[in-house]
Amino acid sequence: MKIPRVWDKRNLVLLKELTKTDFKLRYQGSVLGYLWALLRPLMMFAILYIVFAKLLRFGGDIPHYPVYLLTGTVLWSFFTECSQQGIQAMVGRGDLIRKISFPKYIVTVSTTLTAVINLLINLVVIVIFALINGVTPSWTWLLVVPLVAELYLLALGIAFLLGSINVKYRDIGSIWDVIIQALFYAVPIIYPITMVAETSVWAAKIILLNPIAQVVQDIRWSLITPATTTTISFMNGWAELFAIGLVFIIFVIGALVFRKRSRFFAEEI
Repeated sequence: MKIPRVWDKRNLVLLKELTKTDFKLRYQGSVLGYLWALLRPLMMFAILYIVFAKLLRFGGDIPHYPVYLLTGTVLWSFFTECSQQGIQAMVGRGDLIRKISFPKYIVTVSTTLTAVINLLINLVVIVIFALINGVTPSWTWLLVVPLVAELYLLALGIAFLLGSINVKYRDIGSIWDVIIQALFYAVPIIYPITMVAETSVWAAKIILLNPIAQVVQDIRWSLITPATTTTISFMNGWAELFAIGLVFIIFVIGALVFRKRSRFFAEEI
């Protein structure tokens, strides 16, 4: 089997066109259109802020907690959208896959890239919000780029792995939706990790070994405040490397499984 080159010009053109189409179709027919890319995470942030910051008094000891919460909300929305849409990508493009011969990974990548576009828009909002909130710009802001890339690789690896299985077993998408709901509370999005550490240090360490938690906390540290508890500061550099290594393992396994099963997609869809 000949392996298509990811840098082939025709593949890049197809990837670009599918990404543009996916992004346009995502908001087609809605009154507010592309504004939903901003409104969805902002509305979620507003609800969480009122409930947990104002009513339950979470985050009182964290500098710039509103920005802290907004950052976590945006990153979680990105991971959720990227993985969920990526898992359903092959089934959603079934007609195209049956009619045209092309590298199937392009469909999954193009779908996840629409989530990247939404994230870039929301990162601009976070930066503006941070500056208004009194956060001082720093060189550490540059670290956000590789950290976002790490989170994207994790979501893409999951999309490759579960998306390839979802072609034949359509329950996978629904199961992942349930797992996502559970993961939301297993990652320090709305609560500070220090609150968990006060009850159980080991529980806090296990949470920070989760690559999603590691990325979220690292971005908060680099973008908002050095007071953020990260995997390195709470444990050590080996724990950070474990979380990063887990991302690459999931991505490689997902890509290999996807490549192996892709030859049967046209028959199974």
